[in-house]
Amino acid sequence: MYRCVLITGGTGSFGRTFLGHLLEGDVEEVRVFSRDEEKQDMLRHAVADPRVRYHIGDVRDAESIRRAMHGVEGVFHAAALKQVPSCEFFPVEAIRTNVLGSENVIRAAIDAGVKRVVCLSTDKAVFPINAMGMSKALMEKVAQAAARELGDGAPTTVTMVRYGNVMYSRGSVIPLFRKQIAEGRPITVTDPGMTRFLMPLSASVELVEFAMTNARQGDLFVKKSPASTIGDLAVAMTGLFGVPEHPVESIGWRHGEKLFETLASARELVSADDMGGYFRIPLDARSLNYAKYFAEGSAEVATVEDYHSHNTERLDVDGVTALLRSLPEIRAELGG
Repeated sequence: MYRCVLITGGTGSFGRTFLGHLLEGDVEEVRVFSRDEEKQDMLRHAVADPRVRYHIGDVRDAESIRRAMHGVEGVFHAAALKQVPSCEFFPVEAIRTNVLGSENVIRAAIDAGVKRVVCLSTDKAVFPINAMGMSKALMEKVAQAAARELGDGAPTTVTMVRYGNVMYSRGSVIPLFRKQIAEGRPITVTDPGMTRFLMPLSASVELVEFAMTNARQGDLFVKKSPASTIGDLAVAMTGLFGVPEHPVESIGWRHGEKLFETLASARELVSADDMGGYFRIPLDARSLNYAKYFAEGSAEVATVEDYHSHNTERLDVDGVTALLRSLPEIRAELGG
């Protein structure tokens, strides 16, 4: 791992978890970059490690991120607007943070000579139907364009990771379900037949570290993950907390939702490397030679399915329960 690293969105769920992971190693300095002064103050008191440096700033402000880059060797770009409904109602804000902000981060890293930049993306970027997914898909394109421009052998390597729902992250359904159970209110689900990938925060850390170690210029990494129906997740939660007869209420689909999510398209998987627990999707490094795009095309034909939450490993209620029990937040609530 590098001596000095920067985490954008460092006070978020991933940022806090990855910070703790880094501090278990021999890192000399971790810079937490975010715009939320209160969360930085809370994290400062919770962590109390002199190796952590806090930088107030916003990825939308190119100058503020540029100032934080001096001497950094590795960047983990997690800052984003992630809530689907809020991005649906304020799509321009999603563009400013997820697209233009990502461009600011990547360009600042290149100018500062950072060795590696890992940009965090989402399954919603594949076949996107909502503003959050569309903005994240454009973030991937911004990162790929920079990687294509840099080419192999450049001082900076730009790479991406793409994952599904991170369990017990801020704004996810698991803490919502827990709160509804504790308050005696019905668990609200959109459609019990919807499927979603399930990934503990620890697995997202593993994915990012894998990308940091194995990435070539412009690579995109996907971690193979199990999924479950929202209905089974709700049943598993009620069983865990001793209220198996707790009511579950279907409220219907929200803005910009899908029946299932896709982590990799069939077209991407044609050229992907299967690395066991991961797919590595290489950069399409073709230049602006329009004959290759419009006249020659590609002879490759997709012979596989998209990799999505309907056809991945499906966890039943017992499987979801076991995965939930592995989460430190759930263990803490259950008394260890």
